[in-house]
Amino acid sequence: MQKFQSTNPYTSEIIGEYPVISSSVLNQKLDLTNQAYQFWRKTSFKYRADLFIALRAELLANRDKYALLITQEMGKHLREARAEIEKSALICGYFAENAEAFLQPQRGNTPHESWIRFEPIGAVFAIMPWNFPFWQVLRYATAAIMAGNVSVLKHAPNVMGSAIALEQLFLKVGFPAGVFQSLLIDVPAVESVIAHPIVQAVMLTGSDKAGSAVAALAGKYIKRSVMELGGSDPILILDDADLDLAAATAVQSRMGNAGQVCIAAKRWLVTERNAAAFTAKTKALIESIVQGNPEDETTNMGPMARPDLVTGLNRQIEKSVEMGAEIITGGGHQGNNFEPTLMVNLNTQMPVFKEEIFGPVASIFVVKDETEMLKLANESKYGLAASIWSRDLEKARTMSEDLEAGSIYINALVRSDPNLPIGGTKQSGYGRELSAYGIRELTNIKTLIIK
Repeated sequence: MQKFQSTNPYTSEIIGEYPVISSSVLNQKLDLTNQAYQFWRKTSFKYRADLFIALRAELLANRDKYALLITQEMGKHLREARAEIEKSALICGYFAENAEAFLQPQRGNTPHESWIRFEPIGAVFAIMPWNFPFWQVLRYATAAIMAGNVSVLKHAPNVMGSAIALEQLFLKVGFPAGVFQSLLIDVPAVESVIAHPIVQAVMLTGSDKAGSAVAALAGKYIKRSVMELGGSDPILILDDADLDLAAATAVQSRMGNAGQVCIAAKRWLVTERNAAAFTAKTKALIESIVQGNPEDETTNMGPMARPDLVTGLNRQIEKSVEMGAEIITGGGHQGNNFEPTLMVNLNTQMPVFKEEIFGPVASIFVVKDETEMLKLANESKYGLAASIWSRDLEKARTMSEDLEAGSIYINALVRSDPNLPIGGTKQSGYGRELSAYGIRELTNIKTLIIK
């Protein structure tokens, strides 16, 4: 029987084995999903909200238990894992408190009576990544389920323990069976799930390669889809930037979660005037990072999640060095621990510019002026997020209009906020999550005309 294994990235110890379910069991689970939907779609917002408030309380009451599971399955430092659980609890409360208002019927502007209603569609099938095993799931699931839908999840193979814990969490606080299910399936079963009549939307957070394959299947079966894909986010350091704050934020963004964050600042674009100072400041900050056991409170960076990720990252770095790049700190690895790394002397043909670098590697690109900076920022197939650093806010606002990205932050760390939609453009995907925009993505926007 095929099994998924969860392996502690720091110790290489196998901490869990999970059998892949058979096609007959999968069909039974999808039948249960259908049954649950017929009940759930008719429940009140208050009924749904009360359950998510209970789920929030359960997350907070057992924060350390769930955080430790995240740390042991994918290597995130324990402090970061606790923060992930707290943010997951936040999103439960956010949609519990706001979904009803977001989905209120709206009066149409017509001579006769007309209405626009936001109604559930069925089951949302989500394919989620390992880097935020609780947050990524609850980010979509709270919106989908508060809108009256149900959901089935295919989680990443290395965090199936988290997938099971999430389903048990829903059941423990009183959600009816079938409202949220984790499917222990492998890639070949994905098409059959998408094809099932109860599934009416597909959501994926992952690489552009995975997104392309899943979006093609969604198109084949005419199911709506939301894709949050790769990113190679630029941070633009203008001449008048607060260099201390910009450097600290750049390092925080790039090195969090051992560099395994879609919206991390991955390409650091700096003017010639600031290049030397910015490089010195970020180098010192990177060298102060203490990497080691993610369960040890004295460290502040754990390992990468899997050996194949380390191998792939090392290949990208070596290729860039062959093309003339210079590593000024870090660059080595032992096991899954990849040293926090800073690279300079780069150009736009290197993998560190053209590809998504998913690990603790920062890249500084020196530009002549803001025109060249903007050109390089947009010279990417990705368009997830970007940040601009300048004391001239009007100039920064004007530059933001020309940046090709789904989110622009000025003098701030790029991070998701429940109040604001998040998503990308170009090969970073399409559709939005969070806020009123995100929850409406998962509804039937129905027009009603009365004469």
